[in-house]
Amino acid sequence: MTWSEMQPLLSEACWDTLYMVGWSTLIAVAGGLPLGILLVLTDRGGLLQNVVANKVIGQVVNVARSMPFIILIVALLEFTRAITGTTIGREAAIVPLAVGAIPFFARLVETAVREVDHGLVEAVQAMGGNTWTVVRKVLVPESLPSLIASTTTTIVALIGYSAMAGTVGAGGLGDIAIRYGYQRFETELMWITVAILAVVISLIQFAGDYAARSLHRRGGQGGAAPKLRLLKAATATSKTV
Repeated sequence: MTWSEMQPLLSEACWDTLYMVGWSTLIAVAGGLPLGILLVLTDRGGLLQNVVANKVIGQVVNVARSMPFIILIVALLEFTRAITGTTIGREAAIVPLAVGAIPFFARLVETAVREVDHGLVEAVQAMGGNTWTVVRKVLVPESLPSLIASTTTTIVALIGYSAMAGTVGAGGLGDIAIRYGYQRFETELMWITVAILAVVISLIQFAGDYAARSLHRRGGQGGAAPKLRLLKAATATSKTV
């Protein structure tokens, strides 16, 4: 296969991968962020402590995470058809990609939010802040660098999942590598595809790390955290006086 024959295949596969990963990432963040925060809030000692609800949500997340992605594609065929009207193509692949990524991202969010200094939460509560205020002013802003890193990890995982989406005719770089490299012995095209995937993942990781470090430095120099610490100190001082 010549380069002129490979080029249109690679261009279409790159677009298919970006399309599937982009949409599934947006849905995963929209669904996983509140789910992860809810896991923290409903846990023991949380602002909305509800052990039963926490166990149920946690178990649902664990079951969804434990399911192999190729089986998840098959298990969600009817649900995918109900949502997109088809079970074949890149639009159909977005459904299992997003469903598989939501619990994955939720656990990462849970870990990131648990790292927030509980003293900041107490400071906002002492100033009369309710749960929504704590989430909006403390939990999300303070964990933002970790959330960016978690999103980067999720995107990289979704690129790997998208290779298996080729089983439902979704296309993408992974599908090209398997279909032409393994089934048609076009090893040159396969290695070019692997090289493109390596470059794409490296760029995404670099961008994610840079954004997380920048937010971390900004938070340390003049972000919300120092202000909240000062408010906490002021509140503590007023109580002692």
